[in-house]
Amino acid sequence: MAANVEVMVSEDGWTKKRRRKLVITLILIAVGLHVLFALGAGVWVIAKYFIPPPAVFEVQRDIRLPAKQREHKMNMAAFDAMTPKPTFNDKMQSLRPAPFSLPDLPKMPMDQMMPLDPSAIISDQVSSLVGTAGQGGGGEGTGGLGGTGTGFSFMGIQSKGKRILLLFDVSSSVTNKAAKSGVPLTKIRDETQKLISKLPITSRFGLIQFTQNFKPFNQELVPATDANREAAGKWLQDEWVEAGTMSSSAKSVTRNPDGLIGVLKLAAKMQPDVIFLISDASFQSGRKNIPWKDIKEIVKGPLQGPEGCQLNFIGFEMKRPDKKEMGSIVRSTKGKLREIK
Repeated sequence: MAANVEVMVSEDGWTKKRRRKLVITLILIAVGLHVLFALGAGVWVIAKYFIPPPAVFEVQRDIRLPAKQREHKMNMAAFDAMTPKPTFNDKMQSLRPAPFSLPDLPKMPMDQMMPLDPSAIISDQVSSLVGTAGQGGGGEGTGGLGGTGTGFSFMGIQSKGKRILLLFDVSSSVTNKAAKSGVPLTKIRDETQKLISKLPITSRFGLIQFTQNFKPFNQELVPATDANREAAGKWLQDEWVEAGTMSSSAKSVTRNPDGLIGVLKLAAKMQPDVIFLISDASFQSGRKNIPWKDIKEIVKGPLQGPEGCQLNFIGFEMKRPDKKEMGSIVRSTKGKLREIK
């Protein structure tokens, strides 16, 4: 043992240097590791300022209490707005004449107003209770304007409307049959004049005479003003045809090879809501009878227009097949047929 101690004590200088280098190396390694750690930490901290973090969206519940006081005020304001506004009911009065005078009231066209007839009102109510059987036709007498202002009667047929068109077949057969029945064309002209004179000013009317050609009072329906009534009366006196023929060369006569079909086409352009057709239900075009299917097509088609049209027929000595066909057409338009024998 004394030998080992002696060896340790007797170590040379080279071993001491080696041990010293080892210690220094360990110290330098430790310092270097600290320096590297410090540099990494510094880079990390500085990099956070150059690279912003990603945006994060978060939805948070917003809890709000209802504004009860504001809602109450709005309800009270709405309630106050419903109250009636104050009005001034006092009238201005004066006990002595004013220094100026008011103008006279304008004159109203009393002849164009339709007065209420109490007897007509009662008769209408009774008729509505008893049905169509209580209306009657009044025999063969003719009537002027009737009802309470919404309806009228012509040649014994009651109707109502604001756009009225009268079609007169003045062929020789109709003229002879009308004279034979005691209702000549002269009387029909007078009844037409009475009807026009009693139409309200809010209505429109038109007149057309025809054999095969036709002769209209106007190419369209005209208002029932005093001027138009006067013009229609003059036309009935000066232009009324009773001879049974109508030449296309005559004044205001339109050549019409289609007969009644052409007349109904003109009527469709006028857009009436009520038509009165006076004839014997025997219609020809040239020397051939007009097919009933052609008449039905134009009556149920163009003549109805956007608001419909009621066709009423007044016939003289009609043949049974013609009366049957015409009755079917009239009923399809909710119109009425009357035969005068």
